[in-house]
Amino acid sequence: MVGDATSRRATEKKNQRQSEKHEVTAVSQATSTSEPIKTVEEEDEHQRRGSGRYIVGLALSAGLAGLLYGYDTVSISGAIDFLQSKYALSPALQGLVISSIMIGGVIGAGFSGFLSDKYGRRKILMFGGAFFFVAALWSAFTFSPFTLILARVIGGIGIGLAAALAVTYITESAPTNIRGALTSAYQLLTISGIFLTNVINYFIASSGSHEWGIDFGWRWMLGIGAIPAAIFVAALWFSPESPRFLVQAGRVEEGYKVLERINGSDKARRDVEEIQLQIKAEQEANAQFSDLFKPGLRKALLIGIFLAIFNQAIGMNAISYYGPVMFSHMGFGGNTEFLASSLVGGIELVFTVVGMYLIDTAGRKKLMAVGSGLMVLFALGISFSYANNYQLLMLIFVMCFTSCFAFSMGPIPWIMIPELFPTYLRGRATGICTVFLWATNWAIGQFTPMLISGIGGMGTFLVFACTNLICFLGVITFVPETKDKTLEEIAELWKPKDEQQSNAQLEVVRATADLKQAEADIKAAEAELARARRAKERAIATKAAAEALVAAQKRR
Repeated sequence: MVGDATSRRATEKKNQRQSEKHEVTAVSQATSTSEPIKTVEEEDEHQRRGSGRYIVGLALSAGLAGLLYGYDTVSISGAIDFLQSKYALSPALQGLVISSIMIGGVIGAGFSGFLSDKYGRRKILMFGGAFFFVAALWSAFTFSPFTLILARVIGGIGIGLAAALAVTYITESAPTNIRGALTSAYQLLTISGIFLTNVINYFIASSGSHEWGIDFGWRWMLGIGAIPAAIFVAALWFSPESPRFLVQAGRVEEGYKVLERINGSDKARRDVEEIQLQIKAEQEANAQFSDLFKPGLRKALLIGIFLAIFNQAIGMNAISYYGPVMFSHMGFGGNTEFLASSLVGGIELVFTVVGMYLIDTAGRKKLMAVGSGLMVLFALGISFSYANNYQLLMLIFVMCFTSCFAFSMGPIPWIMIPELFPTYLRGRATGICTVFLWATNWAIGQFTPMLISGIGGMGTFLVFACTNLICFLGVITFVPETKDKTLEEIAELWKPKDEQQSNAQLEVVRATADLKQAEADIKAAEAELARARRAKERAIATKAAAEALVAAQKRR
């Protein structure tokens, strides 16, 4: 009896210790370099639920990189007409003034992934903002087209560092169910920058004579860009590092705390476990950068490059960079070309918000297919309007073209590219894709005025109609849907079939082992219960015998 009671108490203590281990635990599948995560039993309601305002704040802070990109895109479009008058720019030099920032963008994007994978997303984003701040002030005080080009290359390095990393940062921080909408913050702020800058350009151009604009107006247009750059750096100063990068770097406790504020305690624990399991699998597979060019991830890279190229090649930036010039050539005058560009920017802003609402419900692939298909038709409409000099009709078709871009090929490539790659490659792979994006952007900025000068507006937009058709066919053929998938689930899509089958078989083995262990635990519990019942029966019998003995002694 004493042995059974002792065994029973030992079993109860063991079960209690196991229960406590599940309540206050280190993440179960931690890697050898990971720190333990400890949670207290009594957590406040804010920790358990997470904070929606917190993650929105992070998304907006990083998304301010888009504001810089949007501001520069349109500030130079407002200044270029004045610069052309001041410096008598040829079409080729005019294109170089505009496209020089993309040269810097290619350089910045090329290094951004490698630097961010080593030093973190947040630090490199801040460096990018600082580069742009310096370049904006420098641009305002240049006195030749060549020093202006150099300043814009420096600014391009800043935007190249920040552009892809901003989306990567948001992607790695956002909850799965609203990741698309939050990542769209980058594009929303880009379009906000475009719209606000069109309005600013209009008021600056209207503030003095054309001669004043040639001498001073364009300097204000370019120099004001230092303000959003300063705000961007200040916002990041108070933001944390990407939680997935922190876990990847072995700073698990810090990563957990960020995820806890975003998703709440329970979801944060599961997220960290999932991230660590993926990291452990990568370590066991000796994962390295060359994996990006092997079967599986090579397909992800090709899809990312495709999306990056056609984000630019479909022609929207031709309108953004040369909109006022295009409208001026079509007969808009008296600064109404800036007003027309402001209307286009306003439409783009409205439909970017529409896209944010639809992206996590309709899905990425469907929106890109619908948008690129409609843009084929509207590019043909712009070409027709050019051929017949229909001013109002051209403005309508440009606004329709812009609205389709704003909910499809504008934001979604920026969202999908970081989603395609596993954590250990995300920064570098996104950087490679962004190099292609900036290179295509450079080509659009450099050659659009030469195309318009050579084959006219009609021929130029026929070319863009063809690129949109190629984009539509590519999207429906081989671009996957990533809606409602975690980043770790998306990474599984690219594993070779034999590895997927091996992983599936491993999961079956693990599940079988877990089932056998559960069955053994049940049998052990049943045996313990049987022993407890026998002990109870013996205790009852002993009690009855003792009571009988006491009664017999009393009768004596």
